[in-house]
Amino acid sequence: MNLQQFRYAVEVSRRGLNVSEAAAALHTSQPGVSKQIRALEEELGAEIFVRQGRRLVALTDAGAEVLRTLERILSEIGNLKAIGQEYAGAGHGHLSVAVTHTQARYALPPVVTEFKKRYPGVKLKLLQGNPHQLAKMVVDGEADLAIATEALDEYEELVALPGYQWHHCVVVPQAHELARAAPLTLEAIARFPIVTYDATFAGRSAIDRAFAARGLSPEVALSALDSDVIKSYVALGLGVGIISQRAFRAGKEEGLVAIDSAHLFPVQVTRIAYRRGAYLRSYALEFIGLFAPRFTPADVKALEAGPGQRFEI
Repeated sequence: MNLQQFRYAVEVSRRGLNVSEAAAALHTSQPGVSKQIRALEEELGAEIFVRQGRRLVALTDAGAEVLRTLERILSEIGNLKAIGQEYAGAGHGHLSVAVTHTQARYALPPVVTEFKKRYPGVKLKLLQGNPHQLAKMVVDGEADLAIATEALDEYEELVALPGYQWHHCVVVPQAHELARAAPLTLEAIARFPIVTYDATFAGRSAIDRAFAARGLSPEVALSALDSDVIKSYVALGLGVGIISQRAFRAGKEEGLVAIDSAHLFPVQVTRIAYRRGAYLRSYALEFIGLFAPRFTPADVKALEAGPGQRFEI
């Protein structure tokens, strides 16, 4: 057995049993991947994958157990490398943060600015996607940290720490009749087309539940992945916008006004997550502390309790 075989088997599993995709991701050939996996199975004395002809179609029962063990082995090897790097080159390295557009645009700038002041030798990389994609990036080791409002606390493989609370606000052109509504109600909003987040983003599920609880089914004229797109289409008159209050910059959104709607939609919590069991270098712990100030590096190290652990503000 060797680490190459372990990596090949794990990558094939992560790629939905698509050997071609796994080979491309590993920068090798498809026959080479298949050969190494066969060699691993022969040495184990058990098949990892169910085959139909040349295709892999499922995991065997033994394969599911084997892959869980292989993932732990590869994770610990990654930890060993990180420990060596920590002591060989303190203050230098790489940090990958998977983040939604809204968080990258509106929540992270002060955190990143302060982080780069403290760790100028660390190369910071921001990866973007929807919350479930971000969680998967961390679970698969493609990112060190993930930041999002949705999904992160649903994965047992992750430790998700609350960063900050926020509310939605309603955004309309200055001349819109809702700009003069007092108090603003869900019924009033539902009379107009809605422009808001995609179903997987930024508390969209909470918006939908709030309307449904009042028996309302507003027309969603457009859903988008980020707040800037939503504001642009609201300005064009496409509908009433519902966005994160942090994404509205008073005095800088020409022609638009934000209406407080904290009384209409539940409070949201944006979280920062890392893979359970991962060795976090000192600068990663520092980044977590900058985003979620209630958690010190010592706190984070102590939070390796067990799966399903939840933290609230």
